[in-house]
Amino acid sequence: MSDTNLQLTSTISEDNTLQLALKYIEIPQPGADEVVIRIEAAPLNPSDLAVMFAAADMTTARQTGSAQSPVLNADVPAQNMSSVKARVGKSIPVGNEGAGTVVAAGSSSAAQALMGKTVAVIGGGTFRQYLCANVQNCLELEPGTTAKEGASSFVNPLTALAMVETMRAEGHTAIVHAAAASNLGQMLNRICIADGIDLVNIVRKPEQETLLRNMGAKYVVNSSSDSFYDDLTAALIETGATIAFDPIGGGTLTSDILTCMEAAASRDMAEHSVYGSDTYKQVYIYGALDRGPITLNRNNFGFAWGVNGFLLFNVLGKLGIETTIAMRKRVAAEITTTFASHYTHEVSLAQVLQLESLGAYAKQATGEKFLVLPQG
Repeated sequence: MSDTNLQLTSTISEDNTLQLALKYIEIPQPGADEVVIRIEAAPLNPSDLAVMFAAADMTTARQTGSAQSPVLNADVPAQNMSSVKARVGKSIPVGNEGAGTVVAAGSSSAAQALMGKTVAVIGGGTFRQYLCANVQNCLELEPGTTAKEGASSFVNPLTALAMVETMRAEGHTAIVHAAAASNLGQMLNRICIADGIDLVNIVRKPEQETLLRNMGAKYVVNSSSDSFYDDLTAALIETGATIAFDPIGGGTLTSDILTCMEAAASRDMAEHSVYGSDTYKQVYIYGALDRGPITLNRNNFGFAWGVNGFLLFNVLGKLGIETTIAMRKRVAAEITTTFASHYTHEVSLAQVLQLESLGAYAKQATGEKFLVLPQG
């Protein structure tokens, strides 16, 4: 094990400045039920950007420091400081998940069983070289699975599976998913094909349509097309989908989905009702790719509807421990197939803090995903 431990941190100071920097911290010592993991790969997810950037205006980002130890600073608008007052002056570790080799283990049998194994881990601070984690936050990967292959074993795979389990628990039979060409969207597509679930994929570009259709997707609609509303409604009539998951958040897409669901549900109504159909329609918002206001055109989808947030950890609590354990086992078994992630960029901790990299990953563009390699 190395004598040093490098960690990427995010700090907001009282002078309205965000600082992203690398800091040397102590090598952790594991407790009885803990292991120390040499983090070899960690995905850069949108949820990581929320921790990294907080309420800062990243268009003001500027780079200082050295090539080996760069520093990024950005301004936090004064009106945004109240939303982050609880973290002012605190150095927040970045990174929600990752994978690597267990290099030290506590005294418990569960910890000792992971010694030398390749594991995925969730729990925060994975953009560092060595992480101490409770065994309950670890997922032992199957023999032969690499850290790069297992780096994204939690956030996207469990979110995709949680969408399917939520659909079942709430009595729906088919799903609508936006930004469907993403890594998560491709996982959800593979799950639904394997499990015989109809999935309506919403994308923005023709090449994304082609990508998903080549993967076997039956229903793909393009929100940039002039026929989007008709295409989406037709797909909803055919599938009967009444639950949707939207990572975009802002704008009118949530409203558009509800409108088309209502059009599909009310097409055979014998009599008009000012209250719309009695078919319940649900949209869950699980991301903020568009941080603008969510616009709902209430006149178009009646009264039988709901719009809610969808946060993985809250949902797992509702689904229960048995379902969660089964989900994790499926991820480990299918991490190189159903739940395989694809990365367009591999960067070191230092490269994360270069303006050139920032300009790419801050766009959160579909089809572009960064993998952080903390060991260099």
